[in-house]
Amino acid sequence: MIEYAHVQAELLSAAELAHTVARRPIAYVPLGAYEFHGPHLPMGLDALNAHGVCRVAAARSGGIVLPPLFYGTGGGHREYPWTIMMASPEPVLSLLNTTLARLQDFGVGLVVLFSGHFADEQLDMIRRIEEEWNEAGSTMRVIARAVNMPLGPGLPVPDHAGVFESALLSNFAPELVHIDRLPPIEEAPSPDPGGDESGPHRHDPQHPLWGVFGADPRRLDSGQNLRLLDALVNSLVADVNEAFH
Repeated sequence: MIEYAHVQAELLSAAELAHTVARRPIAYVPLGAYEFHGPHLPMGLDALNAHGVCRVAAARSGGIVLPPLFYGTGGGHREYPWTIMMASPEPVLSLLNTTLARLQDFGVGLVVLFSGHFADEQLDMIRRIEEEWNEAGSTMRVIARAVNMPLGPGLPVPDHAGVFESALLSNFAPELVHIDRLPPIEEAPSPDPGGDESGPHRHDPQHPLWGVFGADPRRLDSGQNLRLLDALVNSLVADVNEAFH
């Protein structure tokens, strides 16, 4: 099993951080959201997935991983139970720009903003930061990526609380994935008009997959978990290596 303590910024001393960044001046900044993901997944899933992918990527590419930011913006779950979503990107932008400025002060040459929450508003926000920082001519580059990056055929399609997000989290925290908390598929099959697994009918609290937008997680094939993670990390590290040189 891979140990990640050597890349997690919050677990390192100032001297250890300086040494790690001197060897490979890359910093991953994982982003998420605090929102409803059905009865079978934790509220902080997006940030947990982003943090997990970044830790594996940093173990391969070098660099450090900052603690995940759980607050995000955008998407269609703002009124769901226990969801706390920023109404606009400004509060998150302020945190991220302060973080980037300090990372630049510390000698970081490349920052990877990696979001596990891929609502349009969140993606627009991190792309805006990427563009502004890179156009400013600073000594530090920024790239913005998310878990919905293209991976090719044969893997789960990005979703909200469906097979994709359930499979990805199973790599990092299988104890937090509770498919058994959903009604048995034999007793409560998913009624999806026209086969649409992401339609507005999934907002109905009486739907057996209330709040789940994507492939039915009750059909999760655990054999895909590691393949999905490996594909994501390979794609991310390839982008990092290209941007770093």
